[in-house]
Amino acid sequence: MSVICFSCDRPTSHQDTSIEQEIKDTLLAQIHIFHHFVADSFLPAVSDSKIPEADIQRLFLKTRLLFKKFEWAAEYFMGATTAMVNGPPVQEVENADLLDPALARGLTPSGLQVMEELLFPQYDTSQKKRVIEQLRLLVFNSSIYQAYFRDHSMSNWRILDAARLEVFRILTLGITGFDNPLTLNSMQESSASLESLHQVLAYYVQSTPDSGLIKQIRDAIGYLQQNTDFNAFNRAAFITDYGNKISAGIAQLEQNLNLPSVRYNRLLRQEAKTLFDPDAFNANAFAPGPDYFMSKPRIALGKKLFYDASLSGPGTRSCASCHQPGKAFTDGLIKHQVIHGTKQIERNTPTLINTALQSNLFYDMRALTLEDQVRDVINNKNEMGGSLQEIVTHLQHNETYKELFSIAYPENTQNTIDTFEVMNAIASYVRSLTSFNSRFDEYMRGDKSALKPAEVAGFNLFMGKARCATCHYMPLFNGMRPPKYVVSDAEIIGVPATVNDSIIDPDLGWYNIIHVPAYKYAFKTPTLRNIDKTAPYMHNGVYATLEQVMCFYNNGGGAGAGIKIDNQTLSQDSLHLTEEETSDIIAFMKSLDSR
Repeated sequence: MSVICFSCDRPTSHQDTSIEQEIKDTLLAQIHIFHHFVADSFLPAVSDSKIPEADIQRLFLKTRLLFKKFEWAAEYFMGATTAMVNGPPVQEVENADLLDPALARGLTPSGLQVMEELLFPQYDTSQKKRVIEQLRLLVFNSSIYQAYFRDHSMSNWRILDAARLEVFRILTLGITGFDNPLTLNSMQESSASLESLHQVLAYYVQSTPDSGLIKQIRDAIGYLQQNTDFNAFNRAAFITDYGNKISAGIAQLEQNLNLPSVRYNRLLRQEAKTLFDPDAFNANAFAPGPDYFMSKPRIALGKKLFYDASLSGPGTRSCASCHQPGKAFTDGLIKHQVIHGTKQIERNTPTLINTALQSNLFYDMRALTLEDQVRDVINNKNEMGGSLQEIVTHLQHNETYKELFSIAYPENTQNTIDTFEVMNAIASYVRSLTSFNSRFDEYMRGDKSALKPAEVAGFNLFMGKARCATCHYMPLFNGMRPPKYVVSDAEIIGVPATVNDSIIDPDLGWYNIIHVPAYKYAFKTPTLRNIDKTAPYMHNGVYATLEQVMCFYNNGGGAGAGIKIDNQTLSQDSLHLTEEETSDIIAFMKSLDSR
């Protein structure tokens, strides 16, 4: 990911420095309280066999609230440590491992989410040793927090950037039960996070015209405290009436203060006021560098190549043969036919809309750039059956293409076409296929008439009771984990081989790439945008309708269908959704169609 730096003329004042120091002192005090609560209260209580289970659980809930007080800084400044304090309770594999899959390993999960599974819904005292081990790790990691924040300065622009990302974290993860799926103490924890931001932002608001930001935060805290029921919480109202206004208020505060800053080429743009700004997401974010970025000539050239069947071996198939615009760049088939013969290719054809907004490509997540994806598809003997080198030779003899390439890549003075340019041109066209103009987007931007009541109800269920948003993260509704949008999640949900099977589909997915046992049958979490146009569903196209998909999830995934699978990451419990609730969720998902 490239970093582009900009500086402002305004120097850091003595007042700025004092604000940074006061925030730093407050942060260190919060970490100190967390550290000593775990070491002096929670750990001794677990070690004492006479302490009742309910008291142990209350101590855990208190520990999480104390963490939420400094989560905004911990996540932003110390993401690796925080992954060990409050990371997902599953092994995680880093993308760097894909450079040499033989070295891939699953990072052992630890922290609060692991502890939640040990303590809820009942505390199994036979697991006491593991609980104590996790508590000692919390003590150790909190001491690392203390050392870091004691020894490092905190610039104002980064503090404000971290604060805005924390608001986005609350809206996408905090109110969905992402990191507390068993306790569902989401509103109380989100309130604790906002209370901390209230304290931080008050320092800056004092030196700027009052925009109402502090009042908006107080009102949001009040709403969370008054509406604590997880299933009944109106997330649509909270996001539009409070969350969006707070993040926009922080962005305005940053602009008013005109602070020196460093600009990053990241997926969620630094200047985004809300998650629903039309240009909030940067389609160039996962390009390896500026040389790969889109331009109008590259997009136009890439589009022409996308529809050109001469890129395939026999000259009978173009990219558009399988990715048809009228079907949201899918093909409507369970699996497309191989280019030579009558067999089917390995997997269902996914949409290309918003594909650029992912760090991993293909269902098995094996490619890290769109250029890699283009190369793999063209060279694949079953998909395109082509050769990039032969394509370059062919294009070199086409005067129209030669001119288009020279316009798109003027820095190439050799008057030749190379394989990079072919891959990058097609990738540039795919990067241009980003779309955030659905009725849902209009609703989130303030047009309350854009969604029907059933669709709003479906969104609230999607984000709450149905737990869809803990894998399909708003607003991309794919597996890119917010708010940093660096990690692309893979899930094991136990997809059957056929609709009526209680046998898992034999495709091992990501495991075939990284060979980490925990990821057998794991696949990338795809986007749900344009889901109404992209049937059939799942990597193997097993489900023809959204109703079938919802039934699968409602029953607990593969395990609920009788499939024996030890590593399913999807909850095996029924969601207990009624027919009306299922219908509302489907109605909401259809509102994600691009227009």
